Amino acid sequence: MYHNPVLLHECINGLNMQPDGYYADVTFGGGGHSREMLKKLDHGKLVAFDQDADAAQNKIENSSFIFIQANFRELKKYLQLYQLLPLSGLLADLGVSSYQFDTAERGFSTRFDGKLDMRMDTKNGTTAADILNTYSEVELLHMFRTYGELQNAKRIARLIVTARTTETIVTSDRLKEILQPCMPKGKELKFLAQLYQALRIEVNDELGALKEMLVQAAGVLKPGGRLVVISYHSLEDRMVKNFIRTGNFEGNLEKDFYGNPITIFNQINKKPIVPTIDEIERNSRSRSAKLRIAEKI
Repeated sequence: MYHNPVLLHECINGLNMQPDGYYADVTFGGGGHSREMLKKLDHGKLVAFDQDADAAQNKIENSSFIFIQANFRELKKYLQLYQLLPLSGLLADLGVSSYQFDTAERGFSTRFDGKLDMRMDTKNGTTAADILNTYSEVELLHMFRTYGELQNAKRIARLIVTARTTETIVTSDRLKEILQPCMPKGKELKFLAQLYQALRIEVNDELGALKEMLVQAAGVLKPGGRLVVISYHSLEDRMVKNFIRTGNFEGNLEKDFYGNPITIFNQINKKPIVPTIDEIERNSRSRSAKLRIAEKI
């Protein structure tokens, strides 16, 4: 299984799909959400984005389907190219696919002793190993504190900078060995998950790309069009929540002369939708998922 689609039926219901509409799945992965979306289309079109070349093997043979191997920050450009504006709905299932986690050489999982790569697009960019071996102590501190929300980020940065003076940090096991002294006892897995999250976000500029995509989504959706986003950690969810609620990422709600809120979207669900206990038992990786749905005004 490349990826078990999370909150599948909740996403499809949230999109409120029209048979002749234009839709985008900006995180194609294994195509689970896209396949379900295509069932709802008649004369409509679905365009799917994924920057990971491995996802291309899951392309769907369907006349209503277009696959684009690109980062979703290039959303508007390709929609213009294929004349698919405006959209009736957009789905984003953020984070890492099961396939990426389970492929040791990709370096996303703490379970394997693979090379520290973590690039979503393996043809471009800086690897996690590059970051660990070249960033200054201050830059590492900022990354682990901001993106990993690690309390002992300063000690982590110092240990890495000290260790790399004698040996280049290349593999997951070597990184774990270096940081063993600062792993909280009994909470090692949580610590490593936060550590790897920080590295992955930095490697792929995930928050920067998410900001660009959300701003573009507000422009390409037609009035009444739906924005459906699944996030997996608080940094992503906060950005999505603030943008839907206020139209900016700081969460500052602006008002017009008469005191009415100036917003781009109506919130369909003010509280995030989360997986049922049954879904979590079937797919443990869904446990941190939060689904937010909004409608363009």
